Amino acid sequence: MGAGAVGCYYGGMLARAGHEVTLIGRPNHVEAITRDGLRMQTLTFDEHVRVTASSEASAVEGASLVLFCVKSTDTESAAAEIKPHLAKDALVLVLQNGVDNADRVRTVVAQEVAAAVVYVAAGMEGPGHVRHHGRGDLVIEPSSKSEAVARELIDAQIPTEISPNVRGALWAKLILNCAYNALSAIAQLPYGPLAGNASIQACMRDIVGECLAVAKAENVTIPGDVDASVRMIAEKMPTQYSSTAQDVARSKPSEIDHLNGLIVRLGETHGIATPANRVLHALVKVIETKYGSRA
Repeated sequence: MGAGAVGCYYGGMLARAGHEVTLIGRPNHVEAITRDGLRMQTLTFDEHVRVTASSEASAVEGASLVLFCVKSTDTESAAAEIKPHLAKDALVLVLQNGVDNADRVRTVVAQEVAAAVVYVAAGMEGPGHVRHHGRGDLVIEPSSKSEAVARELIDAQIPTEISPNVRGALWAKLILNCAYNALSAIAQLPYGPLAGNASIQACMRDIVGECLAVAKAENVTIPGDVDASVRMIAEKMPTQYSSTAQDVARSKPSEIDHLNGLIVRLGETHGIATPANRVLHALVKVIETKYGSRA
């Protein structure tokens, strides 16, 4: 549900492995996929993958697994669209940016919902054409179906692990997004050149420091070395533009309210100053007002 870059990449990988997959997306993508198949241009192959596509939420009917990949701004409305059509035993696996989307989906649907942390660099190159720039691994929350789903994903060449600390992993991903997304959008630069600038590196340190202070106040245990992860993103995905940069380039509303904007709001709640995140959030929002009437 939500066949943008993330939905097309993971749906396409599952279809390529022989699973029956339906991509639910915008009409121009559906038309191209129905006519030509989904073009998957990855680091290791460039193929047209045959897969069913629809622009109707009712296409989730009968699915045992729903990859929920819409923008964070559309979480409740998209969940409400699929709600009448979900199979009783379906698992809704939430593949979104932000840290609270699974909880938001749970307020709408009765079926089991599990959060996932997504580490993939991908973008839509055109209708029905997804381009993969790097990684592709998932960290998923334990559920009654997680082990079976993880095996299917791994068999489809999607590295997957189950973690009891998905909340911490989601926050780790949020911090990466806060460090890169707005800066990439404002500069319209990919991660490599962006992180290679000494002034930007200093800005990123400020952004990450604020995020970690807010996470501590939220009693979040963040796994791994955050600073090393921030550096690794630029090393592993040097040509990738952030999803916010892609939205801005296409004059589309971004998820900035659920990224740097979330850090600002939580910082206010806890009395923590977040000036670096506040400036980035404000600048992206101002950019959005320039094209708001065209979005």
